[in-house]
Amino acid sequence: MDIKKLILEKLKKEKKIKVSDIVKETNFSRAYIHRFFKELQNEKKIVSIGKTKKAFYFLINEKNIKRPLAFRRALINQGILEDLILEDIRKETDIFRNLNKNVSNILEYAFTEILNNSIEHSESKKILIEINKTLNFIRFQITDWGIGIFNDIKRKFKLKNTFSAIEHLLKGKQTTKPKKHSGEGIFFTSKIADEFIIKSQSKKLIFDNKINDIFVRNSKKTKGTKVSFEISINSEKDLSNVFKEYSNENFSFDKTKIIVKLVKLDGDSYISRSQARRLLFGLDKFSRIVFDFREVDSIGQSFADEIFRVWQKKNKKIKLEFINFNENVMFFIKRAIRPM
Repeated sequence: MDIKKLILEKLKKEKKIKVSDIVKETNFSRAYIHRFFKELQNEKKIVSIGKTKKAFYFLINEKNIKRPLAFRRALINQGILEDLILEDIRKETDIFRNLNKNVSNILEYAFTEILNNSIEHSESKKILIEINKTLNFIRFQITDWGIGIFNDIKRKFKLKNTFSAIEHLLKGKQTTKPKKHSGEGIFFTSKIADEFIIKSQSKKLIFDNKINDIFVRNSKKTKGTKVSFEISINSEKDLSNVFKEYSNENFSFDKTKIIVKLVKLDGDSYISRSQARRLLFGLDKFSRIVFDFREVDSIGQSFADEIFRVWQKKNKKIKLEFINFNENVMFFIKRAIRPM
């Protein structure tokens, strides 16, 4: 006699049963029958309410078993595997339950990319993971107490200040460990979030894709890096479409968009060749570059000439594009690209 099958079939008919119900039907001992109930519980097919002989058993379904909508874990940064942490979140919570496939894919990609960055770049002894789900959105936050992302970039690329490090980070494909990373993770994660925030030292870099803008704000000085990611439960974004937008026909990450207004972070205007060179640093990795001039009232001749004539002449295979420009900006771009 298949006792477990009998238990499951009886539960389908009667919704709830006791061990004694099966004992009466089979004439086996209570201890023997209880063993099969325990096995079904371990297999997560049934759940019990009550204790010992008074316990009732139910089939597990969404109505009678609810798991947490939040997860918090402090990790020692040694031998952490981000995919196993993600699996623990799936097993222990309902955060991924009933998510549309596109949102699930986005959350999985973003979480593993950011956690991996913290594991391999932060030099922090511990990492804190927090993730929660509400009726409207899912948000995760990963915190470490290491070197700090802006300091790491500044040190690796020998940049003069935090603003230059932020500017370099925004280009994409910039990594301090090229043998292990392509530099794509933060770039694509910043594109697929509704809101994505990187906080380190005394600066906060905010990607607000609800209004399609990027901000840098002052914040309380802290050690390490705190990264926050938020996505709507009902988001219609598709991860593959974001990849396609910045990739070529061979699925290679070959395009980036430069928000020119952020060059002005250190208080200068957009006029000097050195400023243009700073903006162009590291961009020879791409084959397509889009310069976005939104909120830029004017640029200098030297700034435009360095980008659209001098640098372009050295990098003829790279396609330069420009968008959201006014007539003042266009005047100097035309002068730079005019036939010599």
